[in-house]
Amino acid sequence: MLTLVAGLVLFLGAHSVRVFADGWRTSTIARVGEKPWKGVYSLVSLAGFVLLVVGYGLARQQPVVLWSPPPVGLRHLASLLTLVAFVLVVAAYLPGNQLKAKLHHPMILGVKAWALAHLLANNMLADLVLFGSFLAWAVLDYRAARQRDRQRGTVYPPGTASRTALTVVAGVVAWAAFAFWAHRVLIGVSPMGV
Repeated sequence: MLTLVAGLVLFLGAHSVRVFADGWRTSTIARVGEKPWKGVYSLVSLAGFVLLVVGYGLARQQPVVLWSPPPVGLRHLASLLTLVAFVLVVAAYLPGNQLKAKLHHPMILGVKAWALAHLLANNMLADLVLFGSFLAWAVLDYRAARQRDRQRGTVYPPGTASRTALTVVAGVVAWAAFAFWAHRVLIGVSPMGV
């Protein structure tokens, strides 16, 4: 569990600098330059990600059950939330869609939906630590991002219906590929039972 926690501290810590120390981040980038900042940020994030993946895998080998297995209905809800998460993540990267125009930070909302889905579908201590940490981070990060938008008067382009439809289709296809194949291959668990 210590490896998982260390990974979360590094990964989410690096991703929380804008939430808790935006002024320090700005002054550090001004002092050392954008490329060195991004280099260190990437290395810390990558090290954290590797540790949390390894730590989660180790924790799953000696599971600590917190409650009874969730009812089947919660697993169905988790699948729906994960579908929403995939669409939101695609919306963060596909320009010109109405979801980004309306929600402003769909990636963070996608992380919220993904983390909540996994909290509903799992019952182990490692799941609570991993997905609970990501959910708490996403709540704080979304609030901070919206505050920055208000302070800066950020305006998002309106987006088009065709780009939004493309976003939804791409998100659904990515979700289906992950849910029916890649999750089993990469994580070792088949969420759809196939």
